[in-house]
Amino acid sequence: MENVCITELPGGLRVVSVALPHVESVSLGIMAGVGSRYENRQMAGASHFVEHLLFKGTAKRSAQAITREIEGRGGYLNAFTQEEGTCYYARIPYNHLKSALNVLCDMYLNPRLAERDVERERRVIIEEIMMYRDQPHHVVEEMLGEALWPEHPLGRPVIGYPETLARMDREKIRSYIGRHYASGNTVVALAGRLEHEQCAGMVAEYLEKLPRRMRSRCKAVDDSVVRLPRAFQQKAIEQTHLELGFRCFGRHDRRRHALRVMNTIMGENMSSRLFQQVREKHGLAYSVHSHAHMFTDCGAWVVSAGLDRGRYVKALELIVREVVRIRDKPPSRQELKRAKDYMTGQLRLAAESTSHQMMWLGDNIMNYDRFIPRSEVIAQVNAVTADDVSAVARDILHADNATLAVLSPDLSPVQEGEMNRMIAKI
Repeated sequence: MENVCITELPGGLRVVSVALPHVESVSLGIMAGVGSRYENRQMAGASHFVEHLLFKGTAKRSAQAITREIEGRGGYLNAFTQEEGTCYYARIPYNHLKSALNVLCDMYLNPRLAERDVERERRVIIEEIMMYRDQPHHVVEEMLGEALWPEHPLGRPVIGYPETLARMDREKIRSYIGRHYASGNTVVALAGRLEHEQCAGMVAEYLEKLPRRMRSRCKAVDDSVVRLPRAFQQKAIEQTHLELGFRCFGRHDRRRHALRVMNTIMGENMSSRLFQQVREKHGLAYSVHSHAHMFTDCGAWVVSAGLDRGRYVKALELIVREVVRIRDKPPSRQELKRAKDYMTGQLRLAAESTSHQMMWLGDNIMNYDRFIPRSEVIAQVNAVTADDVSAVARDILHADNATLAVLSPDLSPVQEGEMNRMIAKI
């Protein structure tokens, strides 16, 4: 991406773009450096609540006008909230870039926050919470988070709780926006057929009145955040859902590429060890995979599975066996090469999407304060050795760092004891 340009405006707001003259679209996003990790217990769910409310209208646009200005030109508009960030984004034919950027900036700077919208959207989000509570894989994910990061914002669901949402009134929400939606906490990223200077000029104009404050700060994970080893819950569902998590380092650690290679070998795709053993060879699951979450100062590597309710203890035994194997024996040369080829291939394929290019730019600037070329990441992935994979596995994969969350219709003290003994073998 040789055409990457970065402009820092007065107040610290950063505009980053890549020009792709051969495409017919532009993807654009406004990223705020605030998410659920920045909330205290009383405001749990505030970042996600704000995300919803920004679509409900501004001083000069109704909610319908916002969507029509994007969708009426063939575009797409959406947003998401995570632990450490919130993003409002759109994809639009390139000749409508100015209009789309104006809409996003208006939403970000001038949300109406009408009382009736706050009340209505509160009910909508509570229904969203209820929907997730009916989805076992979401429930067990929340169980694991609460056990990995007890009494810490990272251990709370991004969406919050009905009781905390009920206490958030219009003024608390406006105050929350005022603290966090600020120039030094904002990145505007664009990718597609565009001219950078023109885009930077429009952002400077449209967000001129954004409060000039620096980056928000969140609560660190220190020694006081003591991990819980188990979280078991019985519920009348059809499958047993399981998550096995190991706390690890954050996104700035030099071992992050070795961890991602390990994750690819273990559970990233259909070629992975967990998929082949648990699903293909033994037929114990439809869904089994692993993933790595890396935040600013900490992270977790997690195995997730939806399992046969009668044989989930056997499935856990297979999972533990693979965890121990990746820790105790380096992967073969062929397996390592397959994993690295998959990762680098995915990076190259993603470069063909303007949306992915935009997200890549925004994530780089927000989280690393610089643009990281894909070629640099590819080189770092290719430099990972089998010994590097074993070393990172030895660092994090051991029994006294393991947290097991299980949601099952069949859960007895005997089964809990069997699972505890299996985890002790790691």
